[in-house]
Amino acid sequence: MKKLNNCGELLWIFGIVFIAFGVAVCDKANLGVSMVAAPAFVIAEALGSVFPFITVGVTEYLFQGLLLIILCFSIRKFNWLFLLSFGVAFVYGYVLDFFIWLLAPIQITSVLVRWLLLLVGDCLVAFGVACCFKTYMPLQVYELFVAAIAKTYNIGIPKVKKTFDYTLLVLSIILAVSLFGNVLTFDWSTIYYSSFHSIGLGTIVTTIINTPIITLMSRLIDKCFDSTARFSKLEKLLSKTY
Repeated sequence: MKKLNNCGELLWIFGIVFIAFGVAVCDKANLGVSMVAAPAFVIAEALGSVFPFITVGVTEYLFQGLLLIILCFSIRKFNWLFLLSFGVAFVYGYVLDFFIWLLAPIQITSVLVRWLLLLVGDCLVAFGVACCFKTYMPLQVYELFVAAIAKTYNIGIPKVKKTFDYTLLVLSIILAVSLFGNVLTFDWSTIYYSSFHSIGLGTIVTTIINTPIITLMSRLIDKCFDSTARFSKLEKLLSKTY
C-alpha cells in the first residue's frame, strides 16, 4: 500500500476531529464514556443545571487547563508552547460540543446497537489519539501529559497511557459519587444498559481495551500515512515542545 506523503498536519486535524466525534458517539451509546472524557462529563452534568454556559466542551478545556498546571509541576518545567496545547483543548471542546449537538436528535433503544456504537466510538477515539502521537503539532493536554511524562522519566508511552487512564477512571468515580447523592438509590441492576452519570460498564470496557486499540491504530497509520511535516519551518518552531 502506497503511503500518503507529508501528512503531519493532516494527522493533527484527524486527531481533533476523530477524538471529538468518537467521544460524542460513546456518549450517545449511554453506556459510560471513556475514562479520559468522564471527568468533564460528570462535572458538566453537575454544574450545567446551575450554569447553562457550562457545557461538556467548556468543562473539557477547563479541566485540561488544570491538568496542564499539574504537568508543569510534575516535570518541573514550563514551556510557552504548552499554552498551544491549551489552545488545542479550547478548539477541541467546541468541536466536541458540535458533535454532541449533531447527534442529539438520534434515538437508539437497542442495547446491542448501543454496545456496538460504543465500540465504534472507542475505535474512533483510539484512531484520533494515535494520530496525535504521530504529529509534531501541539497535542491536547491529555496526550501532552502522557508524552511529556514518558519522555521526562524515560517510560514507555503505552505504560504511561495505561496508568493515566486508570487514574482518570478512579477520579471520575470519585467525582460522580461526590457530586451526586444517588449512589445508593441508583438501580445498579441496569448498569449493563445504562450509565451512572456518564460512568458505566462501557467506561470499564474502554479502560481495558483503549491502549491495545491505540497500538493497533498506530500501526495502521504507519502503513497508510507518512507523518513527516509538509511545513518544515513550522515543525522546526514547534519541535521542542517539552
